[in-house]
Amino acid sequence: MITRKDSWLAAKVGDEMVMMSVDSGLYLGLNDVGARVWDLIETPHDLNQICTILSAEFDTTPDACRPEIETFLADLEKRGAVSLA
Repeated sequence: MITRKDSWLAAKVGDEMVMMSVDSGLYLGLNDVGARVWDLIETPHDLNQICTILSAEFDTTPDACRPEIETFLADLEKRGAVSLA
């Protein structure tokens, strides 16, 4: 399951989402797909659930979505924004 860490703040700014770590002061900018993933993991989801939802909302398939979202989530985990369990 993929969950958000509590120490991150996020807000929409124009077409993207801007995030900040309260603990480290690190800033991130997310495009519309990244912002949607962030919204989805407000409640824990697994990777299959996320890719199924994204494939219904964006022009992709779950199989095409999976490697991109895995990479994105691994980056968020490395930065301390999410927990992958």
